[in-house]
Amino acid sequence: MNDFFFEVIRNKVFLTTLSAWFIAQSIKVTIGVFRQRKFDFRWFVGTGGMPSSHAAGASCLAAAVGFKYGFDSAYFALAASFAIVVMFDAQGVRRASGKQARILNKVMDDIYWQGKIEEGRLRELIGHTPIEVIAGFLLGVSIAIVAR
Repeated sequence: MNDFFFEVIRNKVFLTTLSAWFIAQSIKVTIGVFRQRKFDFRWFVGTGGMPSSHAAGASCLAAAVGFKYGFDSAYFALAASFAIVVMFDAQGVRRASGKQARILNKVMDDIYWQGKIEEGRLRELIGHTPIEVIAGFLLGVSIAIVAR
């Protein structure tokens, strides 16, 4: 177990990827504090917002793997394919889910005010705009470049 821990903390690709996620989430919190003039811990662990930490982490992983093993390696192909799926999902499927949640919440509000239902609200900010994904991608690749 001790060897496992030391191997993990010596894994530069893994630590660089975690750093990209952490930096992206920290940027989101900072933006949230300036916009809302308050701190909300949920911004740090939540999804959605600028930049996409999913895109930052996935693109950083792919770039770091490319730098370490070569951009012609099967490892890079695997990591890059993973990054593409993650970024597509972040701005596509999860964004559509957020839009559906917003519409359903409006329907729920309308029904609630008529006194016919009492349900909790759905999370609306679960996906990313294409700009948020691109910003996360650029952040992740930049972090991988600096860390190499």
